[in-house]
Amino acid sequence: MKILLHICCGPCALFPLQQLRAVGHQVTGFFYNHNIHPYQEYVRRRDTALQMAEQQELPIILRDDYDLEGFLAHVAAEPEKRCSYCYSSRLMATAQAAAEGSFEGFTASLLYSRYQKHDEIQALGEQISSKYEVPFYYEDFRPGWQEGIKLSKESGLYRQQYCGCIYSEKERFMR
Repeated sequence: MKILLHICCGPCALFPLQQLRAVGHQVTGFFYNHNIHPYQEYVRRRDTALQMAEQQELPIILRDDYDLEGFLAHVAAEPEKRCSYCYSSRLMATAQAAAEGSFEGFTASLLYSRYQKHDEIQALGEQISSKYEVPFYYEDFRPGWQEGIKLSKESGLYRQQYCGCIYSEKERFMR
């Protein structure tokens, strides 16, 4: 299958990429993460995703939008629901790019993280899939958590310490 992989960050994409390739999928990366704060962190994650793509010989589509204001406008009234907006907006952009690029499916490196809401990601992916008429490929990549960490360290990739948005940054430092 020709599949578009949304990349939340370079380290989290390594194991899913390895798994997808192992079963014969032709993978292209898609970086779109308008939620990351602060801007310097966004740039660092973007550049790390590009570094990973180069190391892995992964073609990548870069949607280089930094939209802190748009993100906040959607989540400020109900910050406890921010993850739903984050998931849906990034999956929607990925599905749209997949449809425009004649991909046979799309998925997300978010499915690698132990910290993400897999049921919600899967449900949103399937819902968005019908809108764009591109199948959502669900696979639970969490069993490769330690392998992905090992691979990212061996590759010398920057490993962030929080999910990405201003709220997760706050939670990281207030613990």
